[in-house]
Amino acid sequence: MSNTFLETIKSRRSIYALDKNVSLSQDEIEEIIKEAVKHSPSSFNSQTSRAVILFGENHDKLWNIVEDTLRKIVPAENFASTEGKIASFRAGYGTVLFFEDTDVIKGYQKDFALYAENFPIWSEQATGIAQHSVWVALAEAGIGASLQHYNPLIDDAVKAEWNLPESWNLRAQMPFGNIAAEPGEKEFMADEDRFRIFK
Repeated sequence: MSNTFLETIKSRRSIYALDKNVSLSQDEIEEIIKEAVKHSPSSFNSQTSRAVILFGENHDKLWNIVEDTLRKIVPAENFASTEGKIASFRAGYGTVLFFEDTDVIKGYQKDFALYAENFPIWSEQATGIAQHSVWVALAEAGIGASLQHYNPLIDDAVKAEWNLPESWNLRAQMPFGNIAAEPGEKEFMADEDRFRIFK
């Protein structure tokens, strides 16, 4: 059985060896990311997800912020590996920053008080779906990516640098670029440990 959608999902991997030699234009990449986020589902169609797409100097600036932030808290004798990891992200072509708009979430909590405690949970699900949608869409276009979480350490600096709304809550960072080296074989747990099927 051949299923193009499932094959595309399988092609999504965490790619850490990135470079800037992508074949698509910035406009084409931007359109892929925008469409993937726009068509990702959210509870009550609340559309809480926000994305900031960084190219060029702005992409580099993000990873400089991460490096400067971590340099203050990671012991100097342990910083070489951290510095190398950040350099691998900076070597990519761009980064997507994923946010959730807390003002929208609060509005739905007020309007639908019966479900108030669920909206933050549903927001986390929405951002996860949006992140996966972008990741798979980039993979389908031959662009590698990984998902990073340097929030909340960098939140204030990121908002200040790009003048972002206070209500935008940073959830993840996705560096992307040309795949400079293929990832290793992926291992999976046994199906019988993961699934229960009743017919």
